[in-house]
Amino acid sequence: MKSAAQAVIKLAADPHYIGGLIGVLCVLHTWSSSLVYHPHAHCLIPAGGISADKKHWLPARNNYLVPVKALSKIFRGIFTEMVRKELPDIELSSSIWQKDWVVYCKPTVQGASKVLNYLGRYVHRIAITNSRIISIEDGKVIFRYKDSKSHRSKIMTLKAQEFIRRFLQHVLPKGVHKIRYYGLWSPANRKHLYKIKELLNKGDAAQHSEPQQDESSDFEKPLSLAGQKCPHCKIGTLVWIARIYSHWRAPP
Repeated sequence: MKSAAQAVIKLAADPHYIGGLIGVLCVLHTWSSSLVYHPHAHCLIPAGGISADKKHWLPARNNYLVPVKALSKIFRGIFTEMVRKELPDIELSSSIWQKDWVVYCKPTVQGASKVLNYLGRYVHRIAITNSRIISIEDGKVIFRYKDSKSHRSKIMTLKAQEFIRRFLQHVLPKGVHKIRYYGLWSPANRKHLYKIKELLNKGDAAQHSEPQQDESSDFEKPLSLAGQKCPHCKIGTLVWIARIYSHWRAPP
């Protein structure tokens, strides 16, 4: 996750693309539908970054963030360098430099909320749910899985020992977190996140400007809306007391 985040942050800092510091949310995913060990990271990245002076928001192009081929090479270099530092006794095969690495990147076509819901499935879920297990008998476990090539549901039978082995591969070691925040979304940059929120809110206000009262007047507003029905339940009576403005919460 760290090498993936560093790679995209490094490339996005190039003035040809964004030219500023971006944020990266990484979610670790280790399993396939058949419980095979397949570690990879899903990254959620905003369409822009903050300038070097921390005063301006630099938006990305509407349909383009960074070139994925260049990102693949940078990721490979950073990842292998980290492996050498963390595991100096392991000799890396030369074949890793002879084969292209693949980084998959796509826009949030259906909106950021859809992507967050998709990633949210991996955060608190385990590798397999009870609903996918068909039977456990005679020392064997039969369960459903989705074939990645045909995209069809299939049945797999494993010996109990093999099923347990596959399942335990996805229990994270102590201290390893599924979610990490890097770059602009790092807790160290929390104060800059508040600044960016202010800048983006001002931009929204300029595009959708309407006559508004001063914020202080909302808190002094009389109960003029008393008697109206609640817009949600249509039963309760709405009583206006004050407007509470939302305060953006930084990532934990």
